[in-house]
Amino acid sequence: MAEEAGSDRPRLHLDADASQRALLEALVKRGHDVTRTPQPGLPMDADDDYQLLWATAQGRVIFTHNIRDFIGKTEAFPNHSGILLAHRMSYSLADLIRLIDRALSTTSAEDWNGRVRWLSDWKE
Repeated sequence: MAEEAGSDRPRLHLDADASQRALLEALVKRGHDVTRTPQPGLPMDADDDYQLLWATAQGRVIFTHNIRDFIGKTEAFPNHSGILLAHRMSYSLADLIRLIDRALSTTSAEDWNGRVRWLSDWKE
């Protein structure tokens, strides 16, 4: 059975590339603290650096399909709060909800600091 990470569960931000209202609502309904681009101070056209810095300032793991650009960010921004990557066409909305829920429910915020992880790590 999955271990609950409790109060230090990771908080998530859906970047502009992965920002789906249905995904946000489903994860919030499952008890996760999730934000998405856009929102006040974070416009939909915010560049990747700004979104990563915003998520890091908020202590949030950033979820994106923009793999190439975000892998390249790790050298410039090594102290980020975590990056979760998934290939865009590999997952249905139901799969995204299930796997992100599992990733957030079985890790702590500390597990993500400075790390880049793949959503596929939580497939059964």
